[in-house]
Parts: sequence; structure tokens; C-alpha cells
Amino acid sequence: MRILSTIIFIIMLLVNLNAQIENVDDLFSEFSNDECPGTSVLVSINGQIVFEKSYGFANLEEKKRVETKTNFRLASVTKQFTAASILILIQKELLKLDTKLTDIFEEFPDYGKKITIKNLLNHTSGLIDYEDLIPDTATIQVKDADVLLMMYQQSSTYFEPGNQFKYSNTGYALLALIVERISGQKFAQFLSENIFQPLEMNSTVAHEEGISIVENRAYGYSRADSGWARKDQSITSAVLGDGGIYSNVEDLFKWDQSHYTNKILSDEIRNEAMTRAVLNGGEKIYYGYGWHLKNYKDNEVVYHTGSTEGFRNVVYRVPSKKFSVIILTNRNEGEPEKLADKIFGIYCEE
Repeated sequence: MRILSTIIFIIMLLVNLNAQIENVDDLFSEFSNDECPGTSVLVSINGQIVFEKSYGFANLEEKKRVETKTNFRLASVTKQFTAASILILIQKELLKLDTKLTDIFEEFPDYGKKITIKNLLNHTSGLIDYEDLIPDTATIQVKDADVLLMMYQQSSTYFEPGNQFKYSNTGYALLALIVERISGQKFAQFLSENIFQPLEMNSTVAHEEGISIVENRAYGYSRADSGWARKDQSITSAVLGDGGIYSNVEDLFKWDQSHYTNKILSDEIRNEAMTRAVLNGGEKIYYGYGWHLKNYKDNEVVYHTGSTEGFRNVVYRVPSKKFSVIILTNRNEGEPEKLADKIFGIYCEE
């Protein structure tokens, strides 16, 4: 009787797992069209991959399909790596959260005396958006160093640092430059030596045109009258600190799992990075250091989306359940965060 009960339990478990896989698969049916850009999806629970599948094309012109090793431009998902780089320097006691911009860049205008590393990490600096300072006639891509020069030409911020939350790509471009200034290494090299190589994220790269190569690259697309048009780069695509990393779901799974160890960051500093920051007035915001935070159906979710020319992505984590979803897409539409919410419901509510 005990053997029979065990067999019945295993059968029921397998039936449930198959149903979950089918339900997740159904969410991505629109990506299965033979003439559309694609997506790569990975779901893990307790360190085990329970769903991993790719759909559509990485390169429509050459008919190259998306695979789990296909590398997508992460866009703002990059920010968690930029933040981690800063936190590594803090762990090494080479930097402090209360270090001021003017302590690092002596030429920085006086308004930088009130802006700390912490303000940059949690988007409370009030720095002017560099995107709004780029001339409409510009044709050469902006880089991180150009962002710093733009800030040198400003005389104030949107608000007193620490008083408000305002999402800032400017802040993360400056953080990449701070990593370079403090470490003496190029930002891409620092990432490689301190995060990617230790975690064996062998396909991940902070892409610099003419310097590095993105293997198995997915190109971005936007809808056009005739179907899809490749639209992969913008005037800001060469800025590394706010969105310049390319990676795939397999490498990002290694990154996800590293957060359950001290291999890159200590428990103390990682927990602080994934805790809601507090404004000067005492109000908590829904952002830590390189991570958004939200409550979804009574579960604390730590995540970051990435949206840029031709790409929409999310890395979505529920640490209390050791549950993660990684969705990378090479199309200029869609809401991966909402898909991740639905996947969480499929696996953790049924």
C-alpha cells in the first residue's frame, strides 16, 4: 500500500509539473511565430531550473533562432551589476556610501558636494537627466565620460539630494566612472574580473564597439508596416553604467544563485542593497541599490526591468521562496515584469 501511495504521489507531481510547463509555455505563444523576434525564458525554484525555453529569432535577416545561450542587451538590468561593482569597492574599504561626488571628481561643480554614492545608487541624487541634454542634431553615440562632462556644465539638481526618488540613468553612468576612478580599471574589465569570471558567466560582456564582441548576439527589432525592422541602437546605447551589458539566461541564472552565497557580496551588504531606501523625510521608497522592490501577493519581490531600443527584459526574484524568473526579449514592446508575475502565480499559488 505504501508503494502504491508513493507511485500515485509521483504521478500526481509529474502531472502538475507538466501542467505548469504548459501554462508557462502558453504565455509566450506570440513569440512562436516563424517571422518574429524572440525571447529566452528561465524559471528556477530552490536552485533548480524548472523551465527553460527559447522562442523566435535572434536575427531575422539570417534566420538565427534564439537559444538559451543567446545574448541580449540587458538595458537597465545592467544597473544591478553597476551597483554590485560599487558595493565590491565598499567591501574592500576603497569607497564609502557617504563619499561625495566632489571627493572623487575634484572638478565637479559645487552642487556635487551634497550628492553621495548612496544617492546615486538609490536614485535620490536629483541629477539632471543626461538624455535631455543631448542635442537633437547629435549623431555620435554618447559614452559614460560624456555624461560626466554634461554634469560639469550644470549648476544645480532637480531637488535637494535625498529628498525625492527620481530614476536616474545619469547616476549610474557616473557610478561606472567612479568604479574606474577608484579601481584604476576600465569598467568592463572590472566587471569581468570581479563578477563575470568568478561566477563563470563566460558569455556576459559590457559591450564596447570595436573593443569587445558579443557572441550569439540577439539584435533588437521594432514593428514596421512590413513586419519587423531591425532597430538595435540609439544615441545612448554606448553608455555602459546604465545599460550596456549583454548576457543570456544561463549566465544570469548563475548571477541569481550567487545571491544565496557570499561569493560576490557579503550577506550584510547584499541585504542592504535589497532593502527599501529611506528619504531624508523618513519615507521609504521602492528601490535599493540597483534593485526595484515591490510586494506582490504578500511576497517581497526584488527585480529589475530593462527597456531600450529593441529590447525588453526582467530579472525577477522572490528570495523567501528561492524563486526566480529571467525573461529576455529582442523586441520593442511587451511587459516582461507582468509575465514574471503570472509565472510566479503558476508555480507558487497552485
